[in-house]
Amino acid sequence: MMMENSNAIIENGQFNLAVFFKQNILILIGFLALAIPTIISLSKGIWQNDDQAHGPIILAIIIWLFWQVKEQIAAIDAKSNPIMGFVLIITALLMYVLGRSQAILLFEIGAFIPLVCGLLLISKGWRAISIAWFAIIFMLFLIPLPGSIVDALTGALKSQVSHIAEVLLYAAGYPVARSGVLITVGQYQLLVADACSGMHSMFSLLAVGSLYVYITNHSSKIRNILLILAIIPIAFVANIIRVMTLILVTYHFGDAAGQGFIHDFAGMALFAIALIGMFMLDMLLGFFIKDKKNE
Repeated sequence: MMMENSNAIIENGQFNLAVFFKQNILILIGFLALAIPTIISLSKGIWQNDDQAHGPIILAIIIWLFWQVKEQIAAIDAKSNPIMGFVLIITALLMYVLGRSQAILLFEIGAFIPLVCGLLLISKGWRAISIAWFAIIFMLFLIPLPGSIVDALTGALKSQVSHIAEVLLYAAGYPVARSGVLITVGQYQLLVADACSGMHSMFSLLAVGSLYVYITNHSSKIRNILLILAIIPIAFVANIIRVMTLILVTYHFGDAAGQGFIHDFAGMALFAIALIGMFMLDMLLGFFIKDKKNE
């Protein structure tokens, strides 16, 4: 049974990786037999698109999150729940087979959530899930949003982002005009694409913001809730800044600059702006809402 010998895995307070692999070799082989083909398909497919390029980073964060709680899980006295565990594992395998065979990423990737929960229940019970709750929830960010949801929500976001960008730049004296999501600045025309202002960037920024709240781990629930509620507005503002930056670069340096390296760099800057915004808001809240441990 997975991780049944806690004392062997935990030696002198340290997690013994070699013992863990030895005790769970068959489970690990089975898990990797499912995970590796999916990762290869993603790396050759949607992860090469701009709107899903954050996928490998999300995967690395998920692995890191589980790694951070490995000692706590291994140290639990096994109180397994095999019935519920096997139900989740069977459900996960059915989802995986359906998703893999029919190219439905929602099922193929989503199957790993009940699979991980099932393995934890069989080995350590509900206590393990309560310890790894954030890592499990964070796995949701690895699942690409269904196209129907993206199409329904992206249109409104693109319109709002392009409208606000136009108003601000026009007020600053730039020759900007807009028709829908098509922005004209000087002699150039720019189309505010899905990758610039859509749900994909919002979704990935929500992941980054959630991770920030989890890592800071403030004792004040109000402070944490306010930070979580601020994630989407901050992400929206960051998208506006990104679009405005691309418009200004195109106007001053030409279309090639706006669509080349600067465009990709603006995508990375989007996350930096959002993180800075979260950090500044957190500092501001810290003046009014103190953590109990700091008082």
